[in-house]
Amino acid sequence: MITTPACRDGFIGLPFSRLTALVIAVGVGSAAAASTSTPGERFEKEIRPLLAKRCYECHGEKKQKGELRLDAKVFAFKGGHDGPAIVAGDAAKSPIFQRITSTDDDERMPPKGEALSAEQIALIKTWIETGAVWPENDADKAAAVDKRLQHWSVQPVKVAADGPRSIDGFITAKLAATGLAMSPEADRHTLIRRLSFDLLGLPPPPERVEQFVRDDDPQAYEKLVDELLKSRHYGERWTRHWLDIAHYADTHGFERDQLRPNAWRYRDYVIESLNADKPYDEFLREQIAGDVIAPNDPQAVIATGFLAAGPWDFVGHVETKSDMLKRAARAGDLDDMATQVITSTMGITINCARCHDHKLDPITQEEYYRVRAVFAGVKRGERDVNATESQRLGGEKARLQKQLAGVKSELGRLSGNALDLADMVGGGDGRGTGTKGAGIVQETGEVTTTKLGMHRNVSPNILRPPVFSTRTAEQPGFVKGVFLPQGGDGGEATIQIAEGVLLKDLPRTSGQSWDAVRNGTLNAQVHAKINGVDYAGEGHSILGLHANSGIVFDLAAIRHAAGRKALRFTGVVGFGANANAASSVAGFALYLDAERKLHRTALKKSESLNVDELIPESVRFLTLIATDGGDGIGSDLLFLGDARLRPELRVESLTEAERVKQERFKTEQARVEKAIAAVAEAPKVYATLSEPKTPVIRVQRRGNPEDEAQEVMPGAFAWARHAPVALGDNATPEGQGRRALAEWIAHPKNPLTRRVLVNRLWHHHFGQGLVTTPSDFGLGGDKPSHPELLDWLATDFLQSGWSLKHTHKLIVMSAAYRQQSATVNAKARELDSGNRLLWRQNPRRLDAESLHDAVLTVAGTLNPAMGGPGYRDFEYTEAYAPIYDYLTPDKPELWRRSIYRFVVRTTPHQFMSTLDCPDPANLTPARAQTTTALQALTLSNNEFMLQQARHLATRIENETDSREAAIRRAFALTLARDATAAEVQAATPLVTEQGLFALCRMLINANEFIYLD
Repeated sequence: MITTPACRDGFIGLPFSRLTALVIAVGVGSAAAASTSTPGERFEKEIRPLLAKRCYECHGEKKQKGELRLDAKVFAFKGGHDGPAIVAGDAAKSPIFQRITSTDDDERMPPKGEALSAEQIALIKTWIETGAVWPENDADKAAAVDKRLQHWSVQPVKVAADGPRSIDGFITAKLAATGLAMSPEADRHTLIRRLSFDLLGLPPPPERVEQFVRDDDPQAYEKLVDELLKSRHYGERWTRHWLDIAHYADTHGFERDQLRPNAWRYRDYVIESLNADKPYDEFLREQIAGDVIAPNDPQAVIATGFLAAGPWDFVGHVETKSDMLKRAARAGDLDDMATQVITSTMGITINCARCHDHKLDPITQEEYYRVRAVFAGVKRGERDVNATESQRLGGEKARLQKQLAGVKSELGRLSGNALDLADMVGGGDGRGTGTKGAGIVQETGEVTTTKLGMHRNVSPNILRPPVFSTRTAEQPGFVKGVFLPQGGDGGEATIQIAEGVLLKDLPRTSGQSWDAVRNGTLNAQVHAKINGVDYAGEGHSILGLHANSGIVFDLAAIRHAAGRKALRFTGVVGFGANANAASSVAGFALYLDAERKLHRTALKKSESLNVDELIPESVRFLTLIATDGGDGIGSDLLFLGDARLRPELRVESLTEAERVKQERFKTEQARVEKAIAAVAEAPKVYATLSEPKTPVIRVQRRGNPEDEAQEVMPGAFAWARHAPVALGDNATPEGQGRRALAEWIAHPKNPLTRRVLVNRLWHHHFGQGLVTTPSDFGLGGDKPSHPELLDWLATDFLQSGWSLKHTHKLIVMSAAYRQQSATVNAKARELDSGNRLLWRQNPRRLDAESLHDAVLTVAGTLNPAMGGPGYRDFEYTEAYAPIYDYLTPDKPELWRRSIYRFVVRTTPHQFMSTLDCPDPANLTPARAQTTTALQALTLSNNEFMLQQARHLATRIENETDSREAAIRRAFALTLARDATAAEVQAATPLVTEQGLFALCRMLINANEFIYLD
């Protein structure tokens, strides 16, 4: 590795005076020789042999430590990852000279053996300072030709004019060359089951199996293929494959694995697109830049959920106060987007160049950061599906809510109803007009609906007025401000509430705070229950006041708006932390103006505090303070349930006119509330959000965000060579770079995009691709078993208009696909044990989702409902790290297809994971297929499997009228064939003695059910 240390004054083992004499002497000798030899001759005689002897071992063709090669001019002057190793004319600035003269054992080169002699060092010094002449010989010229650029995958897609014109033509030609042939065609029972699972992910109904088996129409198979490709279940099946490489889930991942309740719309977009056979190039463009290409098309906007499908570090992006950690999280986020787009569409492991030039493929580190720059202005988050419609709906709801607020205020004036302080924190008037979940940040007074984390640097005892988005003369500021309390040892710390109102005797605190003062539950609050009352329920409210925080209410403004002078404050204080958490205490104080009326210093989690305080008419301010009780802020999730200001009861009764007015307002309130409920919620999707100004991206040395180098502009990598790689500059608006990248990827001459896609289809139809590394078409990946076939398929795919269904049909109609899998062929097994030549079909185990769905299907319990939010087969508990407790799906809403399952990233479903369902934190182009004892135990004893076996038995009992008919129906439903006489004979005593459930349980555990032949 080359660095740039300060130049040394001496050489290893030689005093400076002697070394100087040697260098001068050698230099003079070299000068004398210069009169009789050219610089090129001296290089070949003196320098190249020296480099070969002492440098090539670590910096030659086979090994390049520090990414430096010294065996060819093109590499030597390019240098390693620290820049050029040689600066012609200046030895002192040449890293190679600095390293060979270093006295530091960790820096000196060569690192092994003796250091270069003084004479050798002098030769290199003279060579550099006289221009570093390096004449290129044949070896130099050969090394300068990057053989990686000749890799098969980046060459133009070509089809030989005289080659085969069908899948079977390519397969049989390759087999014949090795003396092999294809296996016979599978029987019709096997074919329809294979097709149904491959195209739909579901078993075929027994009635359709029998119809196909008995159909003597020569076109019966093709008609079956067409029928299945038209099925709405096709999109559900193949969306699963796409979501694997999009590493989609319905939660963020990382330690704060929070929900993404609107991510499902992207999943539904993929299903709908595949069912409609949307051209693949259009499908890709929409997912990368749909919001730019068609900003008014909701589906195009939803499509960008692809870029947001991966994991996202909430702590690193939101909660942490460390700018360094934020930069690290953002760097990981951009890497995920760039990697997903390039790897899923083009099968290139571009992320290998994050820290250095790609070790295998000719992709530089700078090119990697150019791709990353395309996404520099993209963030993940909730966005409107249709901005115009959302604005209209929001305006309508705001108009009605303002109308309702006026009605409620008038009713409150007449009836003297209590005013809710939590509602005021949300910007309301105390009668339900505030924003639920809104909080006021102690540090700035800003209003937010985002759950926040730790605040360590808030200036204490400074009152920050809230910055509500709306404020009118009719609704003055009821909240005077928020603050972080901090008392002093001698009680000298104070906070100025208003002129003449100075709070003293403040408790001493840790000076830290959490989240915000909220109209609702706090971040990480587990519950809102006090003495059996759930204050998160209907008719109640929560004022979240985590230690250490304080809030001041302006009673004068409240009295004016409420039309009441005498007020009483009531509420109950409790903990929102889990009861079995570590022991913790907190403090609570209440001030009326400057007088502290209530102070509880060590409130425990097992305790609560009822507050009932009469407020004289002369009091101007009510202050509530929560403190940490002296043991830090951990678990101090204090909240006030039903914190209300109640008017003292009116002695006089309403007049007749007031009663009439009251009834009129009640009627109007009911009408407006009904109108508000009728306004649809504006649909949201978890997708891309564009920053107003796109940040500049710089190369990060060794992938370290804290060690940046040169600035880069948006671009692609040049290896593919099908189109210009410049995708704009750093003034290009966010979105235009993504659109340009989408066009570059979906370009018809892109040699990778079509090859990768048809290989992915082949992989899922045969169990392995023509290239067995479906997401690595680089030098580290596999070579195609049938390169000509791969290019023929890619060409046909383009000619079909990028039609996926066309290519599906082409593959499944082939004789290669229809072969038997269980074929005895000793010669073929010996010559091609991995079946790369495709002399038979590959038996495959059902993936976790197909097995789950197949069990529901045969049991007759599958809920066919399509689309919409995913079903949650878990109990959810809100906490700092949410808790997902899985339960046995035992009702129809949980019996939908697994594509609609709400996928939790960090808490995988044990049943699905056992069956090799992949981790959605990672792109999964090819699933692992393991065989373990745990799988057998799970399939035999998991409660889901047992329940469905019971349902299957009940179904069969309802559909048959004899024991033999029941046995045959069980085989037909599960194995798509009739039972043999021997099987009926063997099953009869089992059913007689143990019931139909035992047979059903056995059949859904049989290899014939779990595997596809």
